[in-house]
Amino acid sequence: MTGTWEPGATGVLPLPSGRLVRGRGLRAPLPDGPAPDFALHLLGTQPPPTPWESRWLRWPDFRLPADRDLTHALIAEAWTRAGRERVEVACAGGRGRTGTALACLAVLDGVPAADAVAYIRRHYHPRAVETPWQRRYVRRFQP
Repeated sequence: MTGTWEPGATGVLPLPSGRLVRGRGLRAPLPDGPAPDFALHLLGTQPPPTPWESRWLRWPDFRLPADRDLTHALIAEAWTRAGRERVEVACAGGRGRTGTALACLAVLDGVPAADAVAYIRRHYHPRAVETPWQRRYVRRFQP
């Protein structure tokens, strides 16, 4: 166990349970502070390796993930690990795919699926979860 994120740090989302998860765009420089212990990368192509443990989920920009079962499993892994580790969820820009995955994490954390996008927009970024089909994906996400 290495600890969790500092509340209020750049991109850090507080979930209702107290878990902290950082969302970010991979095109931006790595924020100051500690590195993640685990990252979930949501990209259409495989990302370069990182010095920390990471998983890649094939998820093209402005679309939905290709494998729903794998998506659920990786989001659940991120949620579990966020209880004891610094977990980062990241796509290229840090809003659409990242916001969608963060909203699904919020659902796993007890936020009703119908309220999860609003929760993420209030606590992470006001334009998170960019497309209608991403919003629908969150509404249909089951814990």
